[in-house]
Amino acid sequence: MENLLKETYLADLANTHKHTYQNQKPFPFIAIDNFLQHPILDEAVNSFPSKEELKMYKYDNPLEKKLAFDQLFKLPEPIRNILQYMNSAPILSFLEELTGIDGLIPDPYYRGGGIHELEIGGKLDMHIDFNIHPKLHLYRRLNAIIYLNKDWEESYGGFLEIWSGHQKDGKHILDECHAKISPIFDRLIVFSTSEQSYHGNPDPVTCPEGRSRRSIALYYYTKEVPADGTPDKHSTTFIARPHEVGDAELEALREKRNQGRLSSNV
Repeated sequence: MENLLKETYLADLANTHKHTYQNQKPFPFIAIDNFLQHPILDEAVNSFPSKEELKMYKYDNPLEKKLAFDQLFKLPEPIRNILQYMNSAPILSFLEELTGIDGLIPDPYYRGGGIHELEIGGKLDMHIDFNIHPKLHLYRRLNAIIYLNKDWEESYGGFLEIWSGHQKDGKHILDECHAKISPIFDRLIVFSTSEQSYHGNPDPVTCPEGRSRRSIALYYYTKEVPADGTPDKHSTTFIARPHEVGDAELEALREKRNQGRLSSNV
């Protein structure tokens, strides 16, 4: 696999952003623009497969409307090369310096990662991620997302929202939105995953016909338990925003989905 970025560039980038990342509130996150600056990203855009070509996983319910695919060797070569590169030693070193998390382990299965797509009306409600890899039994620590959306306008929506929240009587409660990040081309998002890393794309995408919100996603793990500990193994856990609280039907669906994704990739 070609080393897409010079290690000096990655070292400088980590040094520039690590203080901001590690001190960010309500949990560590960063948006880095023009990350790859490489023709392979254009190739990834041009080769991005349709849902018919790959029979992508389809989530279609009131909490999540998205397409995803994580089988590496069925993906087009440019996307496959980016995914493999993002699991390579230079990127791991960059992420460790940026985040202060040592001993990061990439996921060779790309469980839940790979490519994601939100078509018109697509969304992903606020949530925290599954916390333990079901096959490797490692602790999930980081998410990295590279957006593939050229000429993306704010009116198209698709913002990644970052929220603060708390737990009461074992239930997650969202407090306040701290950031809305637009999914523009070659923007890298990195954030720490924990029981407080509340995030999502909860408002439906409103892009024009023929467009969609596309991204490449990767997750990283450690064998050590996070410093703040971790609860029992759980699946992706969906949480209502304050104005969504009180809908009994949606709350029942959240409870069902929160229990139902441990045993299935779909």
